[in-house]
Amino acid sequence: MQEQLIKAMQRNQLLDMMYIANDGAVTKRRIKIIKMAGDKFQAYCFTKQAKRTFIFDNVLAIAPVAHKEGWVV
Repeated sequence: MQEQLIKAMQRNQLLDMMYIANDGAVTKRRIKIIKMAGDKFQAYCFTKQAKRTFIFDNVLAIAPVAHKEGWVV
């Protein structure tokens, strides 16, 4: 999982992430990774509209965003 996050950061990709918080709550977040350090990474969370710090071990699943929402085809 960590390798996928590193690649996404290098490619400047948006990700959809399922994450389990320390209190056990599971949330879906749309993020863009800013930096990584040790067992944590910092990302801009579009869901919360703020920078957040996440723990690698708490990431349940990630998927690259295939399209940008709001586009009319």
